[in-house]
Amino acid sequence: MKRVIGMITIYHGQEYRYLKGYRVRVVAVLKNAARPDIDVDGPDYVRLDDDQDIALAGGVTADDRIEIQPWIEKEERFSFVTSDPRAVDLTAFKRGGDT
Repeated sequence: MKRVIGMITIYHGQEYRYLKGYRVRVVAVLKNAARPDIDVDGPDYVRLDDDQDIALAGGVTADDRIEIQPWIEKEERFSFVTSDPRAVDLTAFKRGGDT
């Protein structure tokens, strides 16, 4: 499995319109968070911030959300504020398959 945490990719979804076209850095995978029936207090929702843990959980799928930090061009750094778009809304995961 390729590296996920720290990966730089592009956001192309509609959910966070202000991020469209932005370079973003992956901070964590929110496993199963894109499922409509997810219980965020249940055992199927897990925040993973280690590539080995992501691999053990089956990689990144269309059911996941990805915690990201957008690049702030003017300040030449990544934001300390994060967002959690669907994995399929990021160029690196747009096929929705495993990573």
